[in-house]
Amino acid sequence: MRFSPFPVTLSSANKVPASGLEDELKALLQEKAMEMGLTIKAMEIMPDHVPVFLTAPPSLEPHYIVNQLKGYTSRILGQEHKWLRSRLPTLWTRSSYIGSAGTVSASTVENQKGV
Repeated sequence: MRFSPFPVTLSSANKVPASGLEDELKALLQEKAMEMGLTIKAMEIMPDHVPVFLTAPPSLEPHYIVNQLKGYTSRILGQEHKWLRSRLPTLWTRSSYIGSAGTVSASTVENQKGV
């Protein structure tokens, strides 16, 4: 089966990704990705978004992947850190960016920290 690489950006509803949960958020995203058969090539935790470069089987729709990653991380972090739930009912906004590999590479995602 051929895997298609593409970038996604998960938009946060507030500054939660930069509130000391970076390592935990990365681990949860990796865990869910592995469960879904995805490979995360690059990922950076930014104050209000998380750019991710991943490969996925063609049978999985990009919007489904984004929804699964957002839902899983929001639910687990909300259960483990009750103060997150008092800020907003969910960690993520409904918006996201999904591109094609022709426009973004893993090094572009890694360089997001410098922007």
